[in-house]
Amino acid sequence: KKPDQIMWVEKSPGGPIQAVLLGDPSKPGLYIIMVKWLPHRMSRPHFHPHDRFATVISGTWYVGTGPKFDPDGTTPLPPGSFVTHYGKQIHYDGAKDEEVILQIVGQGPETATDAEQK
Repeated sequence: KKPDQIMWVEKSPGGPIQAVLLGDPSKPGLYIIMVKWLPHRMSRPHFHPHDRFATVISGTWYVGTGPKFDPDGTTPLPPGSFVTHYGKQIHYDGAKDEEVILQIVGQGPETATDAEQK
């Protein structure tokens, strides 16, 4: 598909925008998605049940680990960076000053469990 043929959908207000490239993230099996983080949006600490593999396509993606939300302590990852989020590993991530596009490969069903410690 050419970029103008990719269907982007907002999953939840204030969250990332997603395009499914392969499979169905809500069902068991392999999926490939692209995720677009708009500027100044970050997830809160959470985890996924399965390993996920992310490649930064554009922008700088900020990643933090652990149950305490600390956006200032995140690691900036430029385009071309590759990240493995292991199943049940608590993390948070997002964009700061610019839009970020990621490609994520994983095994469904894709779910996120809140794990923030306040």
